[in-house]
Amino acid sequence: MENLIIIAIVACIVGGIILYLYKAKKRGETCIGCPYAKQCGGKCGGGCSK
Repeated sequence: MENLIIIAIVACIVGGIILYLYKAKKRGETCIGCPYAKQCGGKCGGGCSK
């Protein structure tokens, strides 16, 4: 029973991550981890200029 609870929690976490990534790509963010994701030119080298 404990294994099922752990599997359900992990599945919810992974599902949430996948949903976040899907929505971020749909918003047009090219580099999801970058704080300048919407302004970046798509080459995330950490030095996105404003």
